[in-house]
Amino acid sequence: MGILEKIAEIEREIARTQKNKATEYHLGLLKAKLAKYRSQLLEPSKKAEKGEGFDVLKSGDARVALIGFPSVGKSTLLSTLTQTESEAASYEFTTLTCIPGVIQYRGSNIQLLDLPGIIEGAAQGKGRGRQVIAVARTADVVLMMLDATKKDVHRCLLEKELESVGIRLNKQKPNIYFKIKKGGGIAFNSTCPLTRIDEKMVQMILHEYKIFNAQVLFREDCGAEELIDVISANRVYLPCLYVYNKIDQISIEEVDRIARQPNSVVVSCNWKLNLDGLLEELWEYLSLIRVYTKKPGQPPDFDDCLILRRGVTVEHVCHAIHRTLADAFKYGLVWGTSTKYSPQRVGSNHVMADEDVIQIVKK
Repeated sequence: MGILEKIAEIEREIARTQKNKATEYHLGLLKAKLAKYRSQLLEPSKKAEKGEGFDVLKSGDARVALIGFPSVGKSTLLSTLTQTESEAASYEFTTLTCIPGVIQYRGSNIQLLDLPGIIEGAAQGKGRGRQVIAVARTADVVLMMLDATKKDVHRCLLEKELESVGIRLNKQKPNIYFKIKKGGGIAFNSTCPLTRIDEKMVQMILHEYKIFNAQVLFREDCGAEELIDVISANRVYLPCLYVYNKIDQISIEEVDRIARQPNSVVVSCNWKLNLDGLLEELWEYLSLIRVYTKKPGQPPDFDDCLILRRGVTVEHVCHAIHRTLADAFKYGLVWGTSTKYSPQRVGSNHVMADEDVIQIVKK
């Protein structure tokens, strides 16, 4: 029996098992086995198959992966937002490899990857699905392209495919401390009441992974799936923006309903509707900020800006300008929304905000 058959068998077993107090340990064990087999499936085989790879050099300030079913408008969006031409046609599987493009927005270069369409069963390797998902794991944000005319069926299927390969969309990493020890058995503790898991289930899941000595500390109320994610340690937590295309083909009431859903944006690539709204939302999801520099006695340089992540300090700005600047740093003068008055004299731990201007004084 191959891995795929074992996975299918466990999935059938989970589907026909009733969920109640008596079966929760059995279900927990099945989920642990399922996660183990899926991670084996993702590991590359010993004999590497020759073929065209999807390796695209990471460039720009951030990386965004376009994921969706075939023929939903991914290539049209790439051609519209970037200078790159991606072949677009009305038949499925027009794009057969990864096509990178660059969005130039607010002084930043955002790399947009047009990936081939995902089909059901992509996680098992159907239709180059495994390569597509491997590229998606390296992105900063996932843009999930959906057809507004096809309800939410596509969205559920895509989420299921990405979930099964360890990509968690719009979720936080579970606050569980886990460390394997040399001896002493399993030390289990929690700082809050646990309603979805207990010590017996934790031990059963760890034994399934052949872990008999470990320290586990729950700092929030988590279940068996979250514990399995922490043990596997190969999960990727990515922000995801759901982009509904072809809104020109549905009613205004339906557009209004979709637009009000969390993490959703409605666009029409053919009519170029709401593309600027999509870019604004994408900028927020990437958590990028612009920082301008100023030389003493001269006006700020607004033509060239440093693109950094939200929450960066003055020390990070020094490293971005030149690696030796942080050692010679004395103090900084900052103009902008991160200060109480302008200019404010700041130290290296001051947190910068978007469109701040900084002048660095050296020792």
